[in-house]
Amino acid sequence: MRFQTVLFDLDGTLIDHLPAIHRCYAHTLPQVGVPAPTREEVRHAIGGGLENAMRRFVTEADLPRALALYRAYWDETMLDGVELMPGAGELLRALAAHGVASSVLTNKHGPSSRRVCEHLGIRPLLRSVFGAGDTPWLKPDPRLTAQVLATLGAVPATACLVGDSPFDAETAQRGGIAGFFVTTGTHAAEALRAAGAEQVYPNLTALGRGAFGLEFTSSRPG
Repeated sequence: MRFQTVLFDLDGTLIDHLPAIHRCYAHTLPQVGVPAPTREEVRHAIGGGLENAMRRFVTEADLPRALALYRAYWDETMLDGVELMPGAGELLRALAAHGVASSVLTNKHGPSSRRVCEHLGIRPLLRSVFGAGDTPWLKPDPRLTAQVLATLGAVPATACLVGDSPFDAETAQRGGIAGFFVTTGTHAAEALRAAGAEQVYPNLTALGRGAFGLEFTSSRPG
């Protein structure tokens, strides 16, 4: 196995959390005088952290109140409807069986990310879960990637990132690590390739085969 360390994005890559995220935006925005967004509007806004996404919908003046409303409702409802992406558990187990250390590297709130991973039963398959607030940086800042690799005792030459967005493509490029991408999240293959992604797959099962040479069958179709 070429890679000893695999960093996974979370939303749209390992998990489908869009229904919960959309529900929180639909709850929050009307309370600050903004129409509830469509699911597609939310899907295209997320990826760069909550504050950056919320700025797509509200003014700077309304941002603090919107964030407070969102976070309170999120803490209450975040586990309602969240699911693993097809092939996620199987890929993590297959990598572990080959001695590969997997971790999560996400712009989602760190404590929320760890809570979701525990809820979905994948936390034991992960070395660490790094999220927003755990370091001073967000993806795609290369200082974040360097800090995470140093914490894991890993080196760029044997590390890679698996993600679903241009943020992830830029993170891999600026961090000096290989990148592999799926179209199960926020962006289609064309948008990923336009951001510099060269290895794009329709799902994690295909990615496991093409990027890592692993054969397994997803317990869910997709």
